[in-house]
Amino acid sequence: MLFLMRGKLTKPDGMSNKEFYGIWRKESEAALAGIEAGVIKVAYKVAGKPEVYAVFEAETADDLDHAVHSLPIWQLGCSHLVTELEWIPLRPYAHWAEDLKKLAQDG
Repeated sequence: MLFLMRGKLTKPDGMSNKEFYGIWRKESEAALAGIEAGVIKVAYKVAGKPEVYAVFEAETADDLDHAVHSLPIWQLGCSHLVTELEWIPLRPYAHWAEDLKKLAQDG
């Protein structure tokens, strides 16, 4: 199953740029490895904002949770930097188009 992830990072007051971007760099390395392994289908950073969008593939919600908690930002105890995290399950549009054929007949 595919999931769209939207994550927003926030640098806490008092944290240096070097530390903040160093943690984000480790996260980016893990994301690139996830893309290479096929777990992450695509990832984008929003231009001008500390936001990231990615499409993950996981068989179960448990698998998704395990993947998230294996990421460096969680392993380093820095999950507080992720101030917004949203997961949206995705389904193939072709499946919805098939449902629409049935739904349009009932009305």
